[in-house]
Amino acid sequence: MSGVDERVDTLAGLLADFVLSGGKRMRPRFGLAGWSAVSPADAVVPDEIVTACAALELIQACALIHDDIVDASDTRRGRPTVHRSIEAAHRGLGWSGDPARYGVSQAILVGDLALTWADEMFVTSGADPAALGRALAPWYAMKTEVLSGQMLDILAESSGATDELTPARINRFKTAAYTVERPLHIGAELAGAGADTVAALREFGVAVGQAFQLRDDMLGVFGDPEVTGKPSGDDLREGKRTLLLARATALAPTGDSDFLLSVLGTDLDTDDLERARRILVDSGAVASVEAEIDTLTVRALDAIGSDAVSEHGRVTLRDLAEAATRRRA
Repeated sequence: MSGVDERVDTLAGLLADFVLSGGKRMRPRFGLAGWSAVSPADAVVPDEIVTACAALELIQACALIHDDIVDASDTRRGRPTVHRSIEAAHRGLGWSGDPARYGVSQAILVGDLALTWADEMFVTSGADPAALGRALAPWYAMKTEVLSGQMLDILAESSGATDELTPARINRFKTAAYTVERPLHIGAELAGAGADTVAALREFGVAVGQAFQLRDDMLGVFGDPEVTGKPSGDDLREGKRTLLLARATALAPTGDSDFLLSVLGTDLDTDDLERARRILVDSGAVASVEAEIDTLTVRALDAIGSDAVSEHGRVTLRDLAEAATRRRA
């Protein structure tokens, strides 16, 4: 790593393991799609552009490591979360102090390290300085947006927000901007895209990103743990204030709505989880969210229907939209 100490290198190695052990690589893929959308169909992506877009995965690592701490999650991708792994190592070595506190403290720093390395990787990627200069504005905006969205997410859980505007705003900035819109924007700026192309890609990105989060909300309640790598119903146990929940509490009879809110953020047993799922379905919330995912996907595809985006770019973006909105994990 930096030659500071081999014990620090061991902790930093957890970051490498985390990044390389799984994930959908959605953000680098959208970054590359933004570059390709304005490049010739037969263009080979230069190594420096690959490196710059790959830096987005380190931003994702930071976000997930910190998110798992905030949510007190035990698993990620079917494995112990970073803070739980470090906690277990502390306990196994018989060190003094609280293993859980140690795990959280070191995991925060591992996440910070990922953020630092992401900046370094992006800026030193070898991309043309003028291209980097254009891409830095959306790069910095993306980091502010995702952190602001995370802050609003935590606030919504603690304040007990039940309105639809709050989760919609969280989805817009914590997920849509960070997962799709800004990576596309960054890739397009690296390629020297015109204003019309950037606008079309950003409009596509907002719609697909919002649909991506709505799909994530569905998986957080109904997903198969063998596929998602997280316990079934985890969003309910963590008290997530999602659009799915807000819609169900608005549509369900008062008794069912009260039940949903009473079990939110608690360690639901199997019976309570099944009842909560039935309410989400019977209230019409699930069907409503599925319809919204479809509407957003159509809106996204309409946004890239003009000549501002190349035909081969549209093909790639359609495939990515499908992967983002129809996934099972």
